[in-house]
Amino acid sequence: FFIALWLAGRVSKKIGVSSILAEVAVGIILGPGLLRLIPRELSECFYERTVNCNSWAEQRNIAEKGPDYCDLQAYLDKNKYVKSNAKWSDGFFGNRSSSVTLDDRTYMLNRSSRRLASSNAGKADYDDYKTCLKEQCGLELATNCALYPDVFTLIGHTGVALMIFESGMHFDFGQAKTVGPSACLVAVFGTFLPIAAGTGLSVAFGFPAYPEGLSVGVSLAPTSVGIALKLLYEAAALETFFGQAVMTAAFVDDVLSLILFSVLFSLQGSLTFLTFLPLILGCVFMGVAIVMAVLFWPKAINFLLSKIKETKPNGKMKRHDEVLFFLMLVVFIAYAQITHLCGTHLWGCFIAGMSFAHRHEAHHIWVRQVKRVTPWFIRIFFAATLAWAIPLEQLFSWEAFGMGSLMGIGPCILTKVICACFMGEARWVIGWAMVGRAEFAYFIAIMAKSLKMIPDKLFAILIWSLIYATIFAPLIFRIVLNRYARKAREREALENQAQETQDGVTSKGSNGLGRQTSQGSRSSGLGDARPPRLSAAMTMSIPDVWADQEQRRQELEQQELGKKLERLEQCELELQQANEDIAQLRLQVAQLQADVQAV
Repeated sequence: FFIALWLAGRVSKKIGVSSILAEVAVGIILGPGLLRLIPRELSECFYERTVNCNSWAEQRNIAEKGPDYCDLQAYLDKNKYVKSNAKWSDGFFGNRSSSVTLDDRTYMLNRSSRRLASSNAGKADYDDYKTCLKEQCGLELATNCALYPDVFTLIGHTGVALMIFESGMHFDFGQAKTVGPSACLVAVFGTFLPIAAGTGLSVAFGFPAYPEGLSVGVSLAPTSVGIALKLLYEAAALETFFGQAVMTAAFVDDVLSLILFSVLFSLQGSLTFLTFLPLILGCVFMGVAIVMAVLFWPKAINFLLSKIKETKPNGKMKRHDEVLFFLMLVVFIAYAQITHLCGTHLWGCFIAGMSFAHRHEAHHIWVRQVKRVTPWFIRIFFAATLAWAIPLEQLFSWEAFGMGSLMGIGPCILTKVICACFMGEARWVIGWAMVGRAEFAYFIAIMAKSLKMIPDKLFAILIWSLIYATIFAPLIFRIVLNRYARKAREREALENQAQETQDGVTSKGSNGLGRQTSQGSRSSGLGDARPPRLSAAMTMSIPDVWADQEQRRQELEQQELGKKLERLEQCELELQQANEDIAQLRLQVAQLQADVQAV
């Protein structure tokens, strides 16, 4: 299984496409759905192997848990103990017609006494009491499997947490300040447009708006920071204005999606103030943690490292590197646990990564330690956690494919493409960079399915729509970016040519009218001329957007230059350390040769 998974990634890399589809295909073919290469003990959770919700004994266990699961009195009061056309003896308790005791409470089952109930406040949402017991058994089974998953699912979820943490470490507070307002607006549109469109289309397909439709919308909301980062890096556009706008918008998009993810799974059951209390506390914690990331952690880390003596200056992993890695691991686990109590651990993972975004060597240290672990965990997430959750019968049907195509083209792709429609000439580049979906979107879909918030048919439609984004986002982004870069080069060439012509005219005017300086200045006005699109008259009436973008670009270039210098210094130190290691190895080899000759 692992060999096939590795080969799928290598082949995808060779042909230049995303490895996600190949990894999911490996999981479907070799997993428990088809060839069953992986045994049930590793591919199914313990409860799924031991609990049969169709059995009378398991349904009786649910009945014994009282009205919190299935309120028998409510079904008796509403005459829904059995279905309308069924016999009374067909009910869950069979021919028993007198009474039954559940959870230390006695219920009268005969038709006359059931009308003497004192309250009708309980819920009776299912067709009959037996159906309620079966569905609640399935819900409890899904909840237990989400809390105690099989080993492959656990590894996949861990990989997503590591990826979210690393994404948070890429956050640049300086860049967010420069491109923040416009990028935040892109993120808001890019988050809520897919939610509205996904929910609306799900309702049009015949599914309820909540929780099914809303679960689909929230699953379509998050942009993959990893895919956006990879696309911009491959195109050498990460340092550009629109590149930084994309990255900042993607980060804010993920934060909003994490909040909505928490809201979605907090809305189950009855709504009270206590329902929203964990979410409120989570938002407060996020605000405090972001302030700490800017003001507290930089000083705290410097203070901690200054108090610890560097005892391994020549080691590959210096003592300060070990301390920093241990601190990252502690903050990662602590923040994840705190936000897990508030809704989702992924929230804490992202904020924990942001806490170390100000130290460039921190990301280098983290990647060096987990660079072989995280990629494999993510592969397992797509090949096992995702692939094994896909209902194959519903996925490979023309109905699911057709509806998934509509969902993929509309709510999944177009809503992201148009979210940057106000960003000038770079709007389509930013829009297509926001289309990419990866681990987080699939993770929300899987969690919603495991908690019975999305039926199998709608889950198959959702998977098809995410596949569309996975396939088309990298391909069309490269096309749009190349077209934008070509137009930018042509515009720059024309501006340079116009500037050179303008300078030539100014030079000739200065030489010819040197004897009449004041008259020449009044008649030509070319001594302090600006490019035509930034003339003084225009700047008085219309904001100079291009000048602002140019200034922002120069600021970003200066920031990036500073980062590159820091990286260069780090590389020089590593090179020096490598040279010292080589010198030591040469001395050891020479000593071994001398020992051999002596022998």
